[in-house]
Amino acid sequence: MKKIVTILGARPQFVKAAVLSRVISDKDEIKEIIIHTGQHYDKNMSDVFFNEMNIPKPKYNLDINGLGHGAMTGQMLEKIEDVLIKEKPDAVVIYGDTNSTIAGALAAKKLDIKVIHIEAGLRSFNMQMPEEINRILTDRISDLLLCPTDTAIDNLQREGFDNLDIKVVKSGDIMKDAVEFYSKNSAKRSNIIKDLKLESKDFVLATIHRQENTDDLTKLRSIFEGLEEVSKEMEVVIPLHPRTKNILEKNDLKYNITLIDPVGYFDMLELLKNCKMVVTDSGGLQKEAFFNKKYCIIIREETEWVELVENGFAIIVGHNKEEIVNAVQYFKSKQSDFDIHLYGNEVGLKIYSEIINLLNV
Repeated sequence: MKKIVTILGARPQFVKAAVLSRVISDKDEIKEIIIHTGQHYDKNMSDVFFNEMNIPKPKYNLDINGLGHGAMTGQMLEKIEDVLIKEKPDAVVIYGDTNSTIAGALAAKKLDIKVIHIEAGLRSFNMQMPEEINRILTDRISDLLLCPTDTAIDNLQREGFDNLDIKVVKSGDIMKDAVEFYSKNSAKRSNIIKDLKLESKDFVLATIHRQENTDDLTKLRSIFEGLEEVSKEMEVVIPLHPRTKNILEKNDLKYNITLIDPVGYFDMLELLKNCKMVVTDSGGLQKEAFFNKKYCIIIREETEWVELVENGFAIIVGHNKEEIVNAVQYFKSKQSDFDIHLYGNEVGLKIYSEIINLLNV
């Protein structure tokens, strides 16, 4: 039986990987080993997390976190290599754009193991983002690139991938499968709407965590002042990232906004399903808003998910207070057809089929 090693480093990657793991388990044609690098330490990722969400537990937990980019990536590369030498997989599967992603790709490639990159071809064209560097390098040394959108395919074609011995496939976005699967049970697993007394309320769900926003006090103040202005008409709920919370407290910044602790995935799905719209600097949440038929206001200068903007489901406002307020007002009365198929269907099965073909199973 052929064997793959899946390398993950953050909770969202585990949620996405669970889609493919379910297909692998059902088909019983290849064996999957999971490595958790520990990149994003998350106290919510206990045994309960894996059991409730039907996610396979990692065989290896490398417990590498809280380091700079160089030290973190270097330690991951070393420890992943040790596991790959021991397990001798036929391929390594990696997701997205984290340090775990590039470390896994480098370790596998230097051992002449095939590399499969899920969520390939995404570009922000902002080289100050560590994630952008990870994406570009990972794509270049992979053997199979599974792209979520036509835009991702176009990006790779412009970079000359048609001339490389790398297979490029439009698979769709695996997060769509995950949202559809877990949404069926989220209402049974979460009481957050009741606990926050949000029943029958219009509210805005917001998340702010990117360093480009949190580490610049001028930007951070402008963002929160915009959200506070919005809150005069509609409640704003923010599951507060620890880094954002520390910076707000350190600088004695207080706003009339509903700030809550970070939430689990089922809670986040329920907040998404019940909110009026989303304000975020997260890449993943932009798509999850769309999957839940909610408009999204993007607190960045660019987005990898340009089709959301092009089709009128999202607006880029940067950190501008007035633009945040204006975008909320605009979306309050806008009506759109969210049934447009931007990200494919049955993505896990398509990805599995491409892996099977690559491994000649």
